[in-house]
Amino acid sequence: MSATIEMGAAPAASGAKGRRGHWIDEWEPEDEAFWEATGKQVAKRNLVWSVFAEHLGFCIWSIWAIVVINLSNIGITLSISEMFWLTATPNLIGSALRIPYTFALPRFGGRNWTFTSAVLLLVPALLLAIVVPSGWLADQAHDTQMLVLVLCAATAGVGGGNFSSSMANISFFYPDGKKGLALGVNAAGGNLGVAVTQLVVPLVIIIGVSGAAVKLPQHEVHLAYAGLLFVPFIVVAAIGALKRMDSLTQAKTDTTAYKNAVRQPQTWIMSLLYIGTFGSFIGYSFALPLVIKNTFPEFLAAHPFIATYLAGLGFAGALVGSLARPLGGLLSDRIGGARVTLACFAGMALATLVAIAGVSAHSFTLFFASYMVIFLLAGTGNGSTYRMIPAIFATLGQRHGGDRETVLSFKRQTAAVIGIAGAVGAFGGFLIQVVFRQASLDVSALVKAATTPAEKAQIATAHQDWSIAALWVFVGAYLVFAAMTYIFYLRRSSALRGV
Repeated sequence: MSATIEMGAAPAASGAKGRRGHWIDEWEPEDEAFWEATGKQVAKRNLVWSVFAEHLGFCIWSIWAIVVINLSNIGITLSISEMFWLTATPNLIGSALRIPYTFALPRFGGRNWTFTSAVLLLVPALLLAIVVPSGWLADQAHDTQMLVLVLCAATAGVGGGNFSSSMANISFFYPDGKKGLALGVNAAGGNLGVAVTQLVVPLVIIIGVSGAAVKLPQHEVHLAYAGLLFVPFIVVAAIGALKRMDSLTQAKTDTTAYKNAVRQPQTWIMSLLYIGTFGSFIGYSFALPLVIKNTFPEFLAAHPFIATYLAGLGFAGALVGSLARPLGGLLSDRIGGARVTLACFAGMALATLVAIAGVSAHSFTLFFASYMVIFLLAGTGNGSTYRMIPAIFATLGQRHGGDRETVLSFKRQTAAVIGIAGAVGAFGGFLIQVVFRQASLDVSALVKAATTPAEKAQIATAHQDWSIAALWVFVGAYLVFAAMTYIFYLRRSSALRGV
């Protein structure tokens, strides 16, 4: 049948048969003639709007990393451990939402769900604009302040769920030979939202504040601007999804593949490894501005431009990690994903040891440089671990008979494992912040017990090495992940050696 298109809607394109409401019934990206004549243009258009919506999701997901370090400027004083709860909460909610977001895609369609998930971003943006900076909240008891802040931060978790539905949706539009690049662009575009938020929001919230004022430790900020900044972009993304995106009737979630993947040990091994790569990227992206503020206050005091306009340079790590992700896939294609992943974990353990030395020596330069290396390796590891998953399941398909149906079954499991690993890996970011929070508890208790601001400042200064305990935990974790990679995928006796 011929396509029927709503008035004012983008056509499904000649050759792509659809029905009213931007649904496409016949989609054959593996047909080269169809792809060149029709599919490529439609897929590219959907990719553009998918990247834009997902990018905004990451922006909102990570915005509390900047909000927490500015709460004292609006009269809300929290301990370090309480601030980590406010960055960890959206991380946790976003991780938990990744699985249901994946299953929402086939139920509602890629176009409709991209619109819905974009509109949901208005909730945390408007709460941040209206509730958080209000005088009412600043006047409440501490417990009430914390409850309201946690609830507002939790809504930002909807931005973390966007990744899974966006990646799943785009994977259906592209042929197998072109999925790697499309998914890499989609993932990198989303990840860059973290860097954009951490670079732009600190500048936006001090619009109209004098240069002399912002150099002071306590100064006026307009936190409402942090939420309002994204509202028009979210509206554009939602309208763009309605007008320019399509839904594929063949984009169905294979529940059998998910059931098989859950029973497959390789699913959980790779999910654990992804905790070490993506979990590190997103966990450190959320935590680093807060860690820098509470570990190197003397450096920030001496460099007010970096402290105020650049939020302690926290954005640089997210930028490096995002740009490094395609590098991991490229290197994996040449030398194997397991080798790249092993090198990343070993390098991250070594760089974390350097970070410990930086904290011990109170050297911001050494600490910051080591974390740029960690972000570089975490981003590269994101690409290499995702590259390992299809290689592992292709090998399993061959080892279980190699017939067409068996190979196809393991190929379907690959898509399911990518979704599961994405959710588990994001949860790793929450774990990183929990470890940092635990390391800060003793200092937070001492500061809380102090009776004067001078005593509080003196205690905080005397315990600037509070993060070292957490960093040692991370060193141990990276060594475990490295050992797992070697044992399961590089040891001579491994059945999956060299994936």
